[in-house]
Amino acid sequence: MSKTKISTLNLRINPSIKAAVREAAAREHRSVANMVEVLIRRHCDQAGITIPEQLDRSPRNRHG
Repeated sequence: MSKTKISTLNLRINPSIKAAVREAAAREHRSVANMVEVLIRRHCDQAGITIPEQLDRSPRNRHG
């Protein structure tokens, strides 16, 4: 069974932006990594940028 590949993204960010992302993540009960992904997806959606989706074949996402 194949798994979805995950890439690592290391970046430098202003401490006040980091604090804001942490607060936003906490308010939505998300991890910081997931919050960053959500924000990128929202931006891409608004900008008309398509993100090719990989099929996640893990048992937790199967219905039935």
